[in-house]
Amino acid sequence: MRESFNKVRAKAPLRLGLAGGGTDVAPYSDAFGGMVLNATVSLYAYCTVTPRSDGLVSLEALDIDKSFQCPAQPSLPLGHELALVAQAYNRIVSDFCNGQPFAVTIRTHADVPPGSGLGSSSTMVVAVVTALCEYLRVPLGEYETARLAFNIERQDLGLSGGKQDQYAATFGGFNLMEFYAADRVIINPLRLRPWIISELEAGLILYFSGRSRASAAIIEEQVHNVKTGQSRSIEAMHRLKDQARQMKEALLLGDFAGFGEVLRDGWTAKRDMAANISTAEIEQVLDAAIATGAHGGKISGAGGGGFVMISVPPERKPGVLKALGSFRGNLFNCHFTQEGAQAWTVL
Repeated sequence: MRESFNKVRAKAPLRLGLAGGGTDVAPYSDAFGGMVLNATVSLYAYCTVTPRSDGLVSLEALDIDKSFQCPAQPSLPLGHELALVAQAYNRIVSDFCNGQPFAVTIRTHADVPPGSGLGSSSTMVVAVVTALCEYLRVPLGEYETARLAFNIERQDLGLSGGKQDQYAATFGGFNLMEFYAADRVIINPLRLRPWIISELEAGLILYFSGRSRASAAIIEEQVHNVKTGQSRSIEAMHRLKDQARQMKEALLLGDFAGFGEVLRDGWTAKRDMAANISTAEIEQVLDAAIATGAHGGKISGAGGGGFVMISVPPERKPGVLKALGSFRGNLFNCHFTQEGAQAWTVL
């Protein structure tokens, strides 16, 4: 380990779940194998690491106005709102510094609110791990970075969720992801022709319905349904996994009608996984979008709120946007990205 004396920054892209979301969550992925197709977009989680000379570690979440500070130590306390960042620091110290702490300020912020359904919490962990590894000159590969971020969030802290977010943020781009037992993960990048990506972007609408307050409960219910063998939920996840394959084919062929059909079918299957995935507002938004010409749409994430992703023929996008203007949510602009997590030293 060689500690930097310069400021280091990192960013990791958020993702849109296109098909198969939820099948990356154990025990389904362990028992049946999960498959997810997602794509990263130009909305990011950021981390800045700055050296200190006073022997302290300071954590600052600039976008939610939360902070925590204590003396540098091998294991920072976790009983506060920045436990994810603290545990990322703890694992870096434990795994790569022989238990020797170092004094730094770690500042984070994201382009979207927490609970967005775009994987912001997991993406933030990837950004922090990437920044700290750059700061310490630790050469982690993509699989190693994603696996460490997953372990910090799901195993160390016991937070509910799947695996796709960490791998999407680390690898970037359009990826068909396979998830199996024993932490076996295979990332298959899709080589889409540029005109297909441009057409998708031209017809993409992101509608933010508000922070999801039910996602953890939805994931826990999904896990319970699989463990207890509830056939409706398990069959829904089988359909979602198959839709990831269908979505891959539609994208590679530039079949946008097929793309929209998979979105619609995926949303129907997703609602069968657990209760409270949808809300009255989300259903009204999707109905209004489809009535004015959208191919289809779905929640990105576990559900209960967050971002609604809508695919529209570009020439019909102004009409759909006008229809959505009558709802209380916010519209976001973004582009698809090919790059995953990146870090750089500020001299």
